Amino acid sequence: MGWTAGIKFTPGLLLLLLLLLLLLLLLPQGDCPRAAHARSLCYDFTILPKASPGQSWCEAQGQVNEKTFLSYDCGSQEVKSLSLLGEEVNGTRAWQEQMETLRDVGNLLRQQLLDVKREKYTDRDPLPLQRRMLCQCEANVRTRASWQFGSQGQTFLLFDSENRTWKVLHPRGRQMKEKWESDRDVTEFLRKISMGDCRSWLESFMVHWEKMLETTASPTMAPAIAQSRATAVMPITWVLAVTMLTCSLLLGL
Repeated sequence: MGWTAGIKFTPGLLLLLLLLLLLLLLLPQGDCPRAAHARSLCYDFTILPKASPGQSWCEAQGQVNEKTFLSYDCGSQEVKSLSLLGEEVNGTRAWQEQMETLRDVGNLLRQQLLDVKREKYTDRDPLPLQRRMLCQCEANVRTRASWQFGSQGQTFLLFDSENRTWKVLHPRGRQMKEKWESDRDVTEFLRKISMGDCRSWLESFMVHWEKMLETTASPTMAPAIAQSRATAVMPITWVLAVTMLTCSLLLGL
């Protein structure tokens, strides 16, 4: 006999269960603000093991929703705004915190080049090393974050920030995995930046991003934006309507 055998499902009890279901549907399910589409923020680092005199040994580019908005020189710590969004968020608290963290990441990458003995390459000079930090708020408001390490567009090593797991995708990533996986401080540092700092910056930058879209939208685009927002609200509206109708039928209203 099931645990519900002794329960009498009266109209009042069913009404209560429906209301609880409605509350669960309306509650947020993650750390990111609710959005109709996924939002992303990433930083691509390119490191030159043998930089020429006067050449930067490390450069980074920041992208919001795959649109580049800044360029950063790890050596000189010079940052350039490359879009209207970069100009808009320049000077904000999130922008300043971002610069400080990029500097710390640059220092970590430099230390890596000094400590880790690079594998031999067939080319005369070692290939440029590439790092990518990505944080993403998906449509279901779930935060995802990761670090990718590789060269020439090929990923050697992947760090899943949420699960704190390392995955070797190419033999060249094995040495780095062995060194960093055993270093709890490095692992926690990478996780904190991608899961915490990056998500916070993304939320801040997206506020300015959406304001820019509203400001630059033409009159013909405005109805489309309004319709998109109305579409996003429709599921909640339908849930409310169905719930109220069901309650009315149960209570005989």
